[in-house]
Amino acid sequence: MTIDEIIGYLGTLDGVLTLRPGPGDGSPELAWGDAFFYYAPDGEIPSRTQPFATIVTKNYPGDDRSQLDRPGSFRLNISAGPEAFRTWTGHSPRDANSVEDDPSARDTVIVHPVYGTAGWLAIVDPGSRTAETLRELLEIAHARARSRTERTR
Repeated sequence: MTIDEIIGYLGTLDGVLTLRPGPGDGSPELAWGDAFFYYAPDGEIPSRTQPFATIVTKNYPGDDRSQLDRPGSFRLNISAGPEAFRTWTGHSPRDANSVEDDPSARDTVIVHPVYGTAGWLAIVDPGSRTAETLRELLEIAHARARSRTERTR
């Protein structure tokens, strides 16, 4: 799947706010080209929450094991939560560092190389093998974000 296909799919879910930082919008240059997805039915960036999913298009400081410096590479990061994390890895998030994934494996669900202990999963260069799973995990993350927002109202 392409970045635009993922963004398009997320646009079909209710209340999704997509941020795509770029030159001139006041965002840090490091984030340019990436995408951040929030549950925000009012269209405002939530002040006390993280995105439920992100797309990163480059290596970040301390986060280069996915080898996103390969031409056209990107990584979809999904706040899947503990239940989905256990389903996909066989481990609880607190044991994420003991999961022996290849963080550069393409089109494979992996433990997020930095935020695995927070229940995040990732897919580098998603393709046909992970397309259905990607949608399922994004729906789980979206539902979790919506539930958190509704509880705090």
